[in-house]
Amino acid sequence: MKWDGEWHITIEVFRDLGSAFAACLVLIYVLMVGWFRSFITPAIVMIAIPFSLIGILPAHGLMGAFFSATSMIGFMAGGGIVVRNSIILVDFIELRLREGMALSEAVIDAGAVRFRPMLLTAMAVIVGAAVILADPIFQGLAIALMAGEVASLLISRMAVPVLYYLFNHKRC
Repeated sequence: MKWDGEWHITIEVFRDLGSAFAACLVLIYVLMVGWFRSFITPAIVMIAIPFSLIGILPAHGLMGAFFSATSMIGFMAGGGIVVRNSIILVDFIELRLREGMALSEAVIDAGAVRFRPMLLTAMAVIVGAAVILADPIFQGLAIALMAGEVASLLISRMAVPVLYYLFNHKRC
């Protein structure tokens, strides 16, 4: 039997989830370093993860929900989707560069052409998470997934290509 309070358990859960998330981020970064053969490009791809917090935190406030352990799980799950969207953008930019397109044109083209798959992914996440939005336990997960996807979609679609351009314009 454990005589701890609710906050003690919450702190332990957040600590453990945070440690697991940090370990996953390191592994994702290492995998992308191998794929892109660059140390900067994976960092640019992963910069989109915190952008989801711009949507998650205000959405919790608007919905009157606490940022709970399930919200943290939603943030972590959404982080994988956000990274996938950023990889789509960066990979498309690099594909266009290999075809001989100028970097500035490739960056603009990636943001325009790859927006539809990113939008469809976000819409699928929103529809899927809407099913559990009314559940009192998993509401935080739904809010985190939905709001995180929307915010990250809107911000990372512009930020990732621009950051890629800023760090690579001298090479091309």
